[in-house]
Amino acid sequence: MAQWYIGLMSGTSLDGVDGVLADFATHPPVVAHTASAPFAAELRAQLLALNSPGDNELHRAALAANALARCYAQVVQALLAQSSLAAAQITAIGAHGQTVRHQPGLHDATGYTLQLNNPALLAELTGIDVVADFRSRDVAAGGQGAPLAPFFHRAWFAPQGSADTLGVLNLGGISNLTLLRPDGSNLGFDCGPGNALLDMWCQQHTGAAYDAGGAWGAGGTVNQALLQSMLSEPFFALPPPKSTGRDLFNRAWLDIHLAAFASETPQNIQKTLVELTVSPIEYRGSSYERDSKSPISEIIVCGGGAFNLDLMQRLQALMPRTRIVPSSQRGLPPQDVEATAFAWLAKQTIERRALPLTSVTGARGPRVLGCVYPA
Repeated sequence: MAQWYIGLMSGTSLDGVDGVLADFATHPPVVAHTASAPFAAELRAQLLALNSPGDNELHRAALAANALARCYAQVVQALLAQSSLAAAQITAIGAHGQTVRHQPGLHDATGYTLQLNNPALLAELTGIDVVADFRSRDVAAGGQGAPLAPFFHRAWFAPQGSADTLGVLNLGGISNLTLLRPDGSNLGFDCGPGNALLDMWCQQHTGAAYDAGGAWGAGGTVNQALLQSMLSEPFFALPPPKSTGRDLFNRAWLDIHLAAFASETPQNIQKTLVELTVSPIEYRGSSYERDSKSPISEIIVCGGGAFNLDLMQRLQALMPRTRIVPSSQRGLPPQDVEATAFAWLAKQTIERRALPLTSVTGARGPRVLGCVYPA
């Protein structure tokens, strides 16, 4: 008997909403349908602005959450129309929300992570139970609140009986790496910026929303002095567990490092940002292999960065002993992995399954994540 769940994801790249309709009655699950909806320009601008302090934030955030819920509902309706399923046949929707602040462990030793969402409105609009607010329980338990996808990565991608470590790399707005160890345990952590800075810089200087295929950046040359300036950011030297977001890696951060390189060409800066993306990934992978003596045989790449051929080729060049492959070669297209992960996480919440968070987020122990908003 089918176990239908919908997963919705809008990540730090701020390009829109990806949705999947998945059946978890089999292993691995079957992603039956996918749908997406771009953010309206006004909503994208508001979400981006809410990543930084500003006037009347509570009012603006509440209205942005309502608009986001309506965008989510649009994707849900598209999935139902494709499948000819009724709302009553869907067990639940996993709706991550839009992260606008992420500061775990700061200020009062607990900190917070804030995802804009209105799951109550989404339940009203769709007539389906909604699972949301996945991260705050982890933060309350002393964890980073991110990344959460590593638990799904093991469920979907981990091979049976492998003696090597398998990596799953999400190249969204922020990059995060999962290491699926041969003993059955997971590691997972944010590495640094993914597409957030690349897309922002490309849009400013070419007018395109992103560097299609990485072609523009590929024509540039890395400015090593600029790269070293950016890599001096203390976050890169922190050991896992760790997480980050646009709170740190934003335009103001980039401008600080660009101040001494005013004569550098935009294309060379784009190429340097590609190197900034891949260098921390290679550094963490090499550190793991050295410390654990377990080679990383393969890294499966998902997220929008999987379509940046220059970035993928550069990562392969830095890690020649590791196969770098898009997740489409392992059964799930790059743009669908995160949404499927939150469908899977919603299933864990509905079934009250506690996730073993400590090795990934640093939480004090296993916890059931997420809150349920009944239809």
